[in-house]
Amino acid sequence: MENLEVIVKLLIAVLIGGIIGAEREYHNKSAGLRTLMLICLGSTLFTMFSMEIGKEASPDRIAGGIVAGIGFVGAGVIFRGGAGINGVTTAATIWVTAALGMGVGAGHQYAALMGCIILVGILYAFTVIETWIDRINRSHTYKITCAYREKVFEHYEALMKQHRLKFIRGPQCRDNQTVSGTWEAEGSKKSHDAFIHLMLADVGVQKFEF
Repeated sequence: MENLEVIVKLLIAVLIGGIIGAEREYHNKSAGLRTLMLICLGSTLFTMFSMEIGKEASPDRIAGGIVAGIGFVGAGVIFRGGAGINGVTTAATIWVTAALGMGVGAGHQYAALMGCIILVGILYAFTVIETWIDRINRSHTYKITCAYREKVFEHYEALMKQHRLKFIRGPQCRDNQTVSGTWEAEGSKKSHDAFIHLMLADVGVQKFEF
């Protein structure tokens, strides 16, 4: 390969990694600007070295290891949080970024640039869509602790229905004259906010977790 060609490929790889990394950095994700720039650059280098070292015999010998190796990097950003599994989108972004780097290294710069544009478009557009979906339907876990009285849980469930919340009753517990119940409720952000405000103002509620 000519020196100019190598330099152009490396610069394109850094540019692609930087564009994708900037989007992840803006949203405070675990794999940000530097990480994705290095992943794209590394994939490009491995691919170019593989094509040079392997030559006619096995040009994909080294590059083939990128697909397996990048999985370890992606697995490192996936973790279980309070709201479920987090980092899956970032792991998938790492995987695609490595593929784009391989494309640059193999000489498919235009395809890699187009893939970069599509990837950033997906990340941005679906963030907006997910925000909108979360506003019209989200899930909350409510735990209410109060003094025991007859049909106390039915009273709070009736309030949930009044606020247009769909719910599933979870574990219930009674300790002497105190009872606690847990519900998984779904509804709009407006409905949840109104119900939470009502519960926080309810003097009969001893403890409210949401």
